Amino acid sequence: MRGVARRWVAGAQWVAGALLCLSVLLAGCAPPRLDRPVIGAKNFTEQVVLGELLAQQIEARTGLRVDRRFYLAGSYIAQQAMLSGRIDAYVEYTGTALTAILKQPPVRLPDPAENEAASLAAVRALYKQRYNIVATEPLGFENTFAMIVRPDDPGMASIHTLSQAVGAARQWRLGVGYEFEERPDGLHGLEAAYGLGFPGEPRTMDLGLLYRALAAHQVDIIAGNSTDGPIAAEHLRVLIDDKHYFPPYQAVPLVRAAALERWPQLRGAMAELGGKISADDMRAMIEAVDGEHKDVVEVVRLFRATHGL
Repeated sequence: MRGVARRWVAGAQWVAGALLCLSVLLAGCAPPRLDRPVIGAKNFTEQVVLGELLAQQIEARTGLRVDRRFYLAGSYIAQQAMLSGRIDAYVEYTGTALTAILKQPPVRLPDPAENEAASLAAVRALYKQRYNIVATEPLGFENTFAMIVRPDDPGMASIHTLSQAVGAARQWRLGVGYEFEERPDGLHGLEAAYGLGFPGEPRTMDLGLLYRALAAHQVDIIAGNSTDGPIAAEHLRVLIDDKHYFPPYQAVPLVRAAALERWPQLRGAMAELGGKISADDMRAMIEAVDGEHKDVVEVVRLFRATHGL
């Protein structure tokens, strides 16, 4: 029996040694880490358009090849991807960055320009201090939350602001995206600010389904985004946020400082995009992708060509 045991131990040691050698061999054969920046984007059309815009701009201006890692499931996942180094840059919105990531109260100043500047300054300072992430130049447009209705519904002729909607909202079925229901700058704060009382629980769904639900009369009001293509294409109405509940949501690229050190040319390429995109430009690109089913790569390429980028 001792002989059998010795042979079993020897055999086990041989197998373990063989596996160790194999793992070392495989590790040695693993491809080296690619020396190229990685651009990320969240999982909705505007983000994919902006991610592709960053990627094309960097490739055109620096000669670097860029990897794309799109359809990240929300701001938290995109932030974690930045911190782990799986992506080097993506476009975020100042209001989202301040409230959802940095966990700060919204900046609420009476002057809109001062409000935007103060929000951007806070985002820049806190991202650099906490995460060594740089907020570059804003792209030129804001994408705020938008409460959207069908203007042809009965009783809508006199409802253009959220304050005017308070009475009617007691009969309206509400549709929202998953983030809006939980975010500190989302549904619960909005209801408190205006005294809105929607009946029952909101219908929660993917952002892409909200407009279908509104068109099918499954809901009466949705929480969309101000740059969504269907707003103009389907002649919908955005209710004015007359109490200025929503903070500024300037679109601004975030980039890891380590990536800027590794590829200094990124800074100049991204700076050229500063102030170059209007809300109308964004809506047109989104509609081209979602409504006209054009390829996002070609839509972005055409935008760059017609805007001297």
